[in-house]
Amino acid sequence: MEKENKELEKLAIDTVRILSADAVQKANSGHPGTAMALAPMGHVLWTKFLNYNPKNPDFANRDRFILSAGHACILQYSFLYLTGYDLSLDDIKAFRQLNSKTAGHPEYGLAPGVDVTTGPLGQGFANGVGFAIAQKHLAARYNKPGFDLFNYNIYTICSDGDMMEGVTSEAASLAGHLQLGNLIYLYDDNHISIEGSTDIAFNEDVSARFRAYGWQVQEVADVNDTHALELALINAKTETQKPSLIRVRSLIAYGSPNKSGTAGSHGSPLGADEIKLVKEFFGFDPEKSFNVPAEVLKYYNEKGARGEKTEAKWNELFAKYKEKFPELATEYEVAFAGELPKGWADKLPVFKASDPKMATRQASGKVLNAVAAGLPNLIGGAADLAPSTETNLKEYDSFTSENRAGRNFHFGIREHAMGSALNGMALTKGLLPFGATFLQFADYMRPPIRLAAIMKISPIFVYTHDSIGLGEDGTTHQPIEHLSTLRAIPNVTVIRPADANETAFAWKVAIEKKGGPTVLVFTRQGLPILDQDKYGKASGLEKGAYILSEASKNVDLILMATGSEVALIMEAQAKLEAEGISTRVVSMPSWELFEKQDAAYKEKVFPKASRKRLAVEMASPMGWHKYTTDEGDILGMTTFGESAPAEDLYKHFGFTVENVVNKAKALL
Repeated sequence: MEKENKELEKLAIDTVRILSADAVQKANSGHPGTAMALAPMGHVLWTKFLNYNPKNPDFANRDRFILSAGHACILQYSFLYLTGYDLSLDDIKAFRQLNSKTAGHPEYGLAPGVDVTTGPLGQGFANGVGFAIAQKHLAARYNKPGFDLFNYNIYTICSDGDMMEGVTSEAASLAGHLQLGNLIYLYDDNHISIEGSTDIAFNEDVSARFRAYGWQVQEVADVNDTHALELALINAKTETQKPSLIRVRSLIAYGSPNKSGTAGSHGSPLGADEIKLVKEFFGFDPEKSFNVPAEVLKYYNEKGARGEKTEAKWNELFAKYKEKFPELATEYEVAFAGELPKGWADKLPVFKASDPKMATRQASGKVLNAVAAGLPNLIGGAADLAPSTETNLKEYDSFTSENRAGRNFHFGIREHAMGSALNGMALTKGLLPFGATFLQFADYMRPPIRLAAIMKISPIFVYTHDSIGLGEDGTTHQPIEHLSTLRAIPNVTVIRPADANETAFAWKVAIEKKGGPTVLVFTRQGLPILDQDKYGKASGLEKGAYILSEASKNVDLILMATGSEVALIMEAQAKLEAEGISTRVVSMPSWELFEKQDAAYKEKVFPKASRKRLAVEMASPMGWHKYTTDEGDILGMTTFGESAPAEDLYKHFGFTVENVVNKAKALL
């Protein structure tokens, strides 16, 4: 019986190898070698270790699987198809084709069973750290004696390329520090990248490096030794204090007589003739493609079907939990469904025009702390900048290796890993994460921001010190092009509020946002609080742009701005009106929100007849031309900043009432 099972397992593994090679060949595009080599690894995971339910890919207590080596995605697709997910053999045949579920790299929301979009190397590795943090936090909040609701692990397959990327180092360091023992990473050490052998650029001792990070490290000499893989995975599950790295040696394109062990099998199809040789090597008919023996499909389907019973048991456990802990159970159900507790927004603070000047970063901190109690799933932190970004939740503890219930996160000076971890946290239903740093360092976070937008998930990215207004820190710290480049990313909502009350509504939008990330941009310098009774409600922020102060009669000119510059154009309006120039002021905190409004509202704010318009923003003018028209102008930054007190910089670069008035008059 044992011999028969081993023969079936070998047939199953070899089927995956050939299926992967066939799919890449048919697409005439892809990376067959890694998938062929790692078929034994995938087999061990999907048949013996992963806890999953193909009938419900969102099963709350499933193990998460991340293919950080996303170029090998045909491996993942093959196992999803074989184990019974809603993925067919026709989907495998449509690999990398238009409108297919099986894209060129794993994409969240496209193929069922894909937990995160990967592709840019290092991202999946760092996402896993966010997934692990989320599991620990959920367990700390909801698990009770006898009710181990959340005890899943995060399994990741990563590559030599992942190990070279800097974000991996950041994330691995954070994971070791936090003792995330629920991380189990399988490192495919195949010594091959696109340019050839990795030793042309990479010869470090990865095992020693990860031990230094505080990881448990094991080594498996041959990926085809499934028994050794199983033992290593058992050891990894047993080790609950340290994250685990299992370094596995493989031969890329194993089974290919002419291309195994070469870069030629990494990023291109093997070729029709070589595919036939591969099939002969494994004892398959060389003339048949996409050949899945019935006994192999039955075998894997049966392995996948176990998940229905697993989830049924969990559902029974949760039902009993709900009887004993109804409030916590309801809280989780609401959060898991992506809904918000009733009345949470009632706690949003209202600021008075008589209050002292307040930086929007300070207002942001007040808003966060006002709503935190009503939003128990709101968690986050900063890249060593919580005091500067005002993102500390003052009534709550920090998340540490000893305290998993903490809601304040210390990501360290690891902006890139922070962004990627936030994505992993946001992909865990039930949590609402945010992370903060200075706007200048958004450059370090561009890949995870972009991936959050692609995945249509909703982490909140908080950026402060948003302009030359931060002053003496100078050129390197004064963001210029950052607003325009963030606005250029599809499906990202950028909001730069003008005062404390707009800040409150900015947070409201971000917290309620679904289907994409929000970027909140705040000032370091104090700003006057706009008189709501006189100028209208700051809730206009939710429409992206609104008439803050109307002209005294028919509009001669429209002044528009975001953030701190709104107060500036308000003063300019007063001067212009005194000179008989009828001027409208538009606060425009979010282009993206404004573009979602109907044509009638857009015409109300920016009438086509009122073409004399001046936009004012201490940032690159790129993009403003859409709103200023051909008869308008833009007062922006076309150079980098300087190191000096903020007031001196405003004068130097022309962000003064006098200059705004003069530019406005020039238009008329």
